[in-house]
Amino acid sequence: MSRLFCTLCLIFCAIAPGLCQSHGSLHGKVVDPLGDPIPNARLVLLEDGHEIVQGKSDAEGRFDLTVPAGGQVSLRVEASGFATQVLQPVALKEGKTEELTVSLQIGPLVQQIVVSATGTATPEAQVGASVTLIDSDQINMLDKLDVLEDLRFVPGAQILQTNQRGGLTSMFIRGGESNFNKVLVDGIPVNAIGGTFDYAQLSTSGVGSVEVLRGSNSVLYGSDALGGVVNITSPRGTSGIPEFSYSADGGNFGTLDQNASLGGAIHQFDYFSKFSVLETQGSYPNDFFHNSTISANLGWELSPTTGFRATVRHTTSDLGSPNAIDLYGISDLSTQRNESTYVGFTAQQQTTSRWHNSAQFAFSQNTTLFNDPSPVGQMDAYGDYLGNLVTIRGANGYSVTGQAILDYGIYSGGIYPAAYSYYEARRSVYGQSDYRFSSDWTAIAGFRYEHEDGDDYGESATRNNFSSFLEANGSAAHRLFLTVGIGLEHNGVFGFAASPRASAAFYLRKPSASSFFGDTKLKFNFGKGIKESSIAEQLSSLYYVLTPSQIAEYHVSPTGPERSKTYDFGVEQKAWHGRALFGATFFYNDFYDIIAYLDSAALLSIGVPPGVIAAIPGGAFGGAYVNATSTRTLGSELEFKTDLGHGLTFQSEYTYLDAVVTKAFGSPVFNPQFPTIPIGAYSPLQGERPFDRAPHSGSLILNYSRSKLTASLSASLVGRRDDSTFLSDQYYGNTMLLPNRNLSPAYQKFDLSVGYALTRHARVYTSIENLLSQHYQAAFGYPCLPFTIRSGVTLTLGGHEGWWR
Repeated sequence: MSRLFCTLCLIFCAIAPGLCQSHGSLHGKVVDPLGDPIPNARLVLLEDGHEIVQGKSDAEGRFDLTVPAGGQVSLRVEASGFATQVLQPVALKEGKTEELTVSLQIGPLVQQIVVSATGTATPEAQVGASVTLIDSDQINMLDKLDVLEDLRFVPGAQILQTNQRGGLTSMFIRGGESNFNKVLVDGIPVNAIGGTFDYAQLSTSGVGSVEVLRGSNSVLYGSDALGGVVNITSPRGTSGIPEFSYSADGGNFGTLDQNASLGGAIHQFDYFSKFSVLETQGSYPNDFFHNSTISANLGWELSPTTGFRATVRHTTSDLGSPNAIDLYGISDLSTQRNESTYVGFTAQQQTTSRWHNSAQFAFSQNTTLFNDPSPVGQMDAYGDYLGNLVTIRGANGYSVTGQAILDYGIYSGGIYPAAYSYYEARRSVYGQSDYRFSSDWTAIAGFRYEHEDGDDYGESATRNNFSSFLEANGSAAHRLFLTVGIGLEHNGVFGFAASPRASAAFYLRKPSASSFFGDTKLKFNFGKGIKESSIAEQLSSLYYVLTPSQIAEYHVSPTGPERSKTYDFGVEQKAWHGRALFGATFFYNDFYDIIAYLDSAALLSIGVPPGVIAAIPGGAFGGAYVNATSTRTLGSELEFKTDLGHGLTFQSEYTYLDAVVTKAFGSPVFNPQFPTIPIGAYSPLQGERPFDRAPHSGSLILNYSRSKLTASLSASLVGRRDDSTFLSDQYYGNTMLLPNRNLSPAYQKFDLSVGYALTRHARVYTSIENLLSQHYQAAFGYPCLPFTIRSGVTLTLGGHEGWWR
């Protein structure tokens, strides 16, 4: 009888599949920005834009919905006094339970979810750290070719690009050095050994969001997170219908940019891949740039509690390096080829409802080849090559006229073409476990093993590094939010170092949907950071150049980590029923034990025994890298954001920076034309400002999005900065040096992008950079991006509103 009953059921299901549909479960909690429950919130499940299930949250904000399995569904949540939120589509398999916490915001300003502050996805309202998230909407609105252009709008950050597109680009956060920032792509550490990173090679192709944490966080990220963290993530496929997109645009200077992407989700798999090619010429001889980037993000949900993800990003770029044309009056013939590969494999498991584990294997590799085919300029009696006769004028009113050495014959040995290569690779294994003790408190523990190896102009080195951390974060009465942790690092060069961190956010006023003045948030952060030495610094350190017997005799220790103490505190005030946000943050940073190259006289002045100095190759004319210098920075960041309605949004920020070199050993030099002014030829003098960091900087963005039209007007504003010409005249003298103070001029870079949707599947757009055609210098003597315009079209097939079904 039972067999007959089962057979009848199977037959019935075969002829009436709609009545035997499998189901999944969607449950969770609806909360306000601080995690307090929202009762009676209306929940609507959508499939292909149609409402299929409705429900409400209970008195504790909880909900439980039965969802037809197998399709892509999205959740819309509505509550009186809060902005309606529609979540990204998810695919539910039979028997799967998806648990969500939906955080509704008051007003139209978007509440961001950030990761870099706590190591887990947390609403920005619940963290005290200073974090800026550039999401996909802003990236698309600004329509930049390079991530560096989006980073110009981060408070406290300054971007320095040498030459035009493709030229070496650095970022300084709150006055720290450019190699004080940990950079991750999909969780993969991508800095060169020692912390440097060239942002010019990172296109916006395949970039879904960019998150910037200002302040040290070596607890979570170990070495290199001395002054900040930059976390870049790639998009994921979400549509059950494959979406293919192709865009092409062209403009002046021979610019041609093409992008093609494919993304979607099917059953337990999601996928996204993008390929881009950019070709452009600069406005000077030997000023070209080619960038090709391919990226992919693939996910596999093995079971409702276990998933895997693989990401890859490969970039190849070729560029000309004309050098500082304003200083030499002639273009160098050097070229450069860069290749970078970032690969990550991540496994995640929700072991219990409270316990989550993840593990990642990451690989990053960077290769650079420099080629100088032949010298340019006039050869002098010493075998060096001089630039043209030029007059160099600084923004400080000083000027010099003469010829500077462009190519030193000693470096090439008079042999051309001259080629130099650079290679580095990181392989790491990272594990993290987080346990939620209660609805408000979570503990996180992690471990990382990292193997580094590299070849710096023929000298190679390898390192094995181990790090671990323990952190706890949570809230008290959903008014005080705390994060405390400690990181333990054992580096292959400097050995052991510990780095604590604490962060707090306190609400004087909690969010209110009825009051004109909304929540008032106070925040505070403290952290210690560490950074390892580069390969060049390691191989030329005092410890490395001595013999084992000399090390034992004079008790010389290996080069230690560079260190930082960073503090900030501030206030954020919501107003106009959640339509406006005012923020003010004050910071103080102490960067010390910074590695510097000291000559024999400087080594003697810091207490290095004469016998050690005599043992250094070169003796009295030699030198070595040691932990020696320090810098202090303090300042303030002011932010303002508002939704003006009718599709208009506006944001602006201003940063004041007071930075000073508190310890340095470089001796001042003097130009005979300015005999009373001491000059730092290659580095700033003690008591002066660090190079390339402006005391005043800011930015603004005005966006419009309504119906089929989008437009964005943006500006980056940077004041005068200290710098050096770094030049020697033909007699190795100082007549081509200018006083450092306010040497680099201020500049204002205005950009405009406009897009119009012809149909749901076709969009035309135009993007203009340097709208005012200002001849500005981000680095003294290096001409930057001229007025550029490009126009194109984007075609999209499939997706949530696609052509095929």
